[in-house]
Amino acid sequence: MSLDDLYREVILDHYRNPRNKRGLPGADIDLAHNNPLCGDEISVRVKVDGEGVGDAAFEGQGCSISQASASMLTERIKGMPLEDVDELIMAFRGMMAGKETPEDEALGDLVALKGVVKYPVRIKCAVLAWDTLQEGVEQYRKDAGA
Repeated sequence: MSLDDLYREVILDHYRNPRNKRGLPGADIDLAHNNPLCGDEISVRVKVDGEGVGDAAFEGQGCSISQASASMLTERIKGMPLEDVDELIMAFRGMMAGKETPEDEALGDLVALKGVVKYPVRIKCAVLAWDTLQEGVEQYRKDAGA
């Protein structure tokens, strides 16, 4: 099995069996975005525990890339300090921009989405949940006065 095939399987697994696709009552971050060009819709919800992510979830509909990306995002950020979430967002955005990526360990399964770069029209699908998370974290900090 080639690396591309393996990555494709990871994406399809997250699409078919999404992790954390559910509501999250009492979320400190609750924001929705959509991509009107393709119809993807994502709501990202995060409970902040101290200075980090206590729990994360998403809801939405759309293509396999947007849904798998949101699933991987919520799985990856759980338990992560918000500063590390900021760094992960920047690393993911860099990867989607075709820039040099950090070690695979830093991104984990998210590396499976690296192949999306070959299809520029799909990049917006992959970053939709990340845009939503980034705006949500910024709003949370603003509201918290941090």
